[in-house]
Amino acid sequence: MTHAPPPAGRTAVRRHDREIIALALPAFGALVAEPLFVMADSAIVGHLGTPQLAGLGVAATLLTTGVNVFVFLAYATTAAVARRVGAGDLPAAIRQGMDGIWLALLLGAAVVAAALPTAPALVDLFGTSATAAPHAVTYLRISALGIPAMLVVLAATGVLRGLQDTRTPLYVAVGGFSANVVLNFALVYGAGLGIAGSAWGTVIAQCAMAAVYLVVVVRGARRHGASLRPDAAGIRASGRAGAPLLVRTLSLRAVLVLATAVAARLGDVEVAAHQITLTVWSLLAFALDAIAIAGQAIIGRYLGAGDAAGARAACRRMVQWGIASGVVLGVLVVAARPLLLPLFTPDTAVHDRLTPALLVVAVTSPVAGVVFVLDGVLMGAGDGPYLAWAALATLVVFAPAALAVPVLGGGLTALWWAVAGLMMGMRLVTLWLRARSGRWVVTGAVRA
Repeated sequence: MTHAPPPAGRTAVRRHDREIIALALPAFGALVAEPLFVMADSAIVGHLGTPQLAGLGVAATLLTTGVNVFVFLAYATTAAVARRVGAGDLPAAIRQGMDGIWLALLLGAAVVAAALPTAPALVDLFGTSATAAPHAVTYLRISALGIPAMLVVLAATGVLRGLQDTRTPLYVAVGGFSANVVLNFALVYGAGLGIAGSAWGTVIAQCAMAAVYLVVVVRGARRHGASLRPDAAGIRASGRAGAPLLVRTLSLRAVLVLATAVAARLGDVEVAAHQITLTVWSLLAFALDAIAIAGQAIIGRYLGAGDAAGARAACRRMVQWGIASGVVLGVLVVAARPLLLPLFTPDTAVHDRLTPALLVVAVTSPVAGVVFVLDGVLMGAGDGPYLAWAALATLVVFAPAALAVPVLGGGLTALWWAVAGLMMGMRLVTLWLRARSGRWVVTGAVRA
């Protein structure tokens, strides 16, 4: 399958807009549903008490780190599958996706085996208070059981995105979120399980989502004659392709883990406010990432079809979308702030710390919009090694600034200037330089 040269002027803009909207709108719904899992848990657990919310904040950071370091299962799979779609080879595209799903199952089992016995030590590493630590350990141990399902969801989502299907992930995510809310209320309050009920509700919902994805992907594989059996060479190839993105993700997750560790040492009130701010910021990040997801699929398809000019034009248009989306989301955060404060907790001390931190998030949203778009473009191009080096450089700059916050007497607001200002600013510089260089534009069904 080949693409004609993109038309000029407004016709080209409309063409790219249609492509972006067709993929980004469903991706937006699916991506927003993911942090809503944690947001729902935060809202429900927050009314149990501040120690429970603080414990959730630490456990949720550890859990999302344990899952999101493997987000390359989605990103690398999307790019690889999209390239083969662009080249017109659907059976090979789906076979590539199956390798990613088998890799997800293997990695998930390994993470669970490591997380269960080490949960107390991991919580202690954050300097968690004696009142919050038991809640953090309980939530972490139970939720860890759902990690294999979460990784399967990542890999299967990447397959469908690469096939230019973002609608199915939307339907699955909405169903999973709805089930999570119902289960949380039933188990936390109805069954009286407290924070443990919240964890079990999330595990059950994630397992159900994974089962639905497997049915969809297996049907597609059978329809196109793709093998379902594990292929050792294919699994190893998926691992090698994802290794640079693993380094990138570990570096960026280290930033957020370090930020939570600093907040935990500031006190229970600060870490509770930090957890809410991080939840809102993650919601915005996933929303902005919708355009990046479209970018991964579109860029990969264009490059697989040998259309370098189309890939460059799509990149330029998506950056414009990223800026506009960041501005809109920043305004929404400011407008919704009075509603967000009582939603999560009635504690006025937490409210006092939360207000300025949310304003920092709002002001820096346009920068985040560009960062996420360029990140997606380079992932779609398979430019993983550069993304790895850029993320390591960002961590090197951020770490001393974050550690200096308590030493210099700074509070949660200063910490969030380091997260949303310094860290995202560094990422903007590194990604923008790469995008301008054009070195990411490599065509073909497989990136050489």
